[in-house]
Amino acid sequence: MIQPLAILFGTWLAWRLLRRLFRKDPLSVIPGPPSDLISGNMKALLDKNGLEFHDYLGKTYGSVSRVGGVFNESMLYVYDTKALHHILVKDQETFEESGDFIMRNRAVFGKSLVATLGDDHRKQRKMLNPAFSPVHLRDMVPIFYGVIHKLRKSIVQLVGPGESEIDILSWMSRVSLEIIGQSGFGYSFDTLGPHAIEHPYATSVRHYFPAIHDTLLTAVRLFIFPYVHNWGSPRFQRAVVDAFPSRRLHHLRDLVDTMHNTSVEIFESAKQAMNDDQELLKRIGGGKDLMSVLLRENMKASVEDRLSDEELLAQISTFIFAGMDTTANALTRTLHVLSEHPDTQERLRKEVCDAYANYANLSGGLDYDTLGSKMPLLDAICRETLRLYPPAPFLPKEVKQNGILPLSKPVTTTDGQRLDEIFVPKGTKIFISIHNSNRDPTLWGPDASDWKPERWLRPLPETVTSAHIPGIYANQLTFLAGHRACIGFKFSQLEMKAVLAALIQNFRFAPTGKKVVWLSNGVRQPTIEGAGLTATGQRKLCLPLKVSLVQPA
Repeated sequence: MIQPLAILFGTWLAWRLLRRLFRKDPLSVIPGPPSDLISGNMKALLDKNGLEFHDYLGKTYGSVSRVGGVFNESMLYVYDTKALHHILVKDQETFEESGDFIMRNRAVFGKSLVATLGDDHRKQRKMLNPAFSPVHLRDMVPIFYGVIHKLRKSIVQLVGPGESEIDILSWMSRVSLEIIGQSGFGYSFDTLGPHAIEHPYATSVRHYFPAIHDTLLTAVRLFIFPYVHNWGSPRFQRAVVDAFPSRRLHHLRDLVDTMHNTSVEIFESAKQAMNDDQELLKRIGGGKDLMSVLLRENMKASVEDRLSDEELLAQISTFIFAGMDTTANALTRTLHVLSEHPDTQERLRKEVCDAYANYANLSGGLDYDTLGSKMPLLDAICRETLRLYPPAPFLPKEVKQNGILPLSKPVTTTDGQRLDEIFVPKGTKIFISIHNSNRDPTLWGPDASDWKPERWLRPLPETVTSAHIPGIYANQLTFLAGHRACIGFKFSQLEMKAVLAALIQNFRFAPTGKKVVWLSNGVRQPTIEGAGLTATGQRKLCLPLKVSLVQPA
């Protein structure tokens, strides 16, 4: 059996390589780095150890370059502002999420917002938008603070009167999961006690990205999965996964199972509460959570606009995953940077303490308006950290039909032509570089790669404001743009500010002296040198900081 399969695979591989060698490639004249015949530049693009290759591409080739994909097929690496506007806003239907991105998300989350295209995606987004309106976000802020006060109490117990080393990543993951659990779904994952065991869902989310970006599984995902994902029924596919002799694949399967089973439990509880007014009032947040709002909107919708139970269930894992993982990493990064900038940390502490003195409500929290507009330095720190360190540094796209990509700056081809636009054939993969767009020195100036929150406390350079960067947030691409923009970015901003304000008011953060390494696992995740490996061979994730209580003035 193995020998015929090997022959079949070898024949198919030879066909792919021959087709690549003899097919006319209009993108071959776009300058770019040398690439391997089999893996192109994928190994460097997806390198877990950082974004050095992405920095190299930007500095060497500028805002558009040719990079090699699987079997060295030409891809475009893009952060030209006019091209980005065309891809993300003007011609969104031509430039959609890549097949690999959609297939992977469909396999993990089901038919959710991040795993649908076209009419299905538009229908889901239309139904979900009301849940993230300012009216509903205002109602969620008190729920945030119920969780944040538990976090503060536990860290006070851990720190005591002196100084303690605390894994900030673990605590930010736990608090982010509990906030999205309570405010998103009326569900509690974690008591947030100082010695409570982390919920299996939190563990699964933190380990998912390292697992899916494991070297072996990345190869399977890029070279095999696109060609077999439609084979057989889901039951058959599950049987194949179960029978496949790979501990790492089974580890990934178990992570996905944990997320799915928890989502089913949450969904069934929410549906049951919707049929009983008393049950709804007993839920955390009294029925003001995202899922309760979504279920009410769905019941009011016309039959053609209504989402199926399958689609509703799929949103749960998607929102919990996005609400926990990216926000936890952004909070961790911000505290890490503030620990390295003690003067800025002290200035922020004064601003936060003044806000609490002037605007704190009876429950000891800050309201929606205070978080949104009355702490300019906190806002600047969030903007600058998200600009410089976007949790997801790039996004894959795919051209669905032959198209033209206009450029703000011409590209000189390898044969000497100057192009103001590029013809992109159907099927071309495009790497959108959020990382390089947010750090482009031609827009942000020579200090573009420096963390300077003060840049947001004065008018931005004309080069930034006139560039028409298509992002929905703060002239940057961190939350993307167009119909694929992050639907929950305002929720995320509120959460970040509420958590940071409470922590900075009460605690002082300092580096431990251990070298922190930010890995690139699809999202940026921290570890330290010498942290060791997990049972499946992945580097352990953590970010220890020295934490001490702020003494009253």
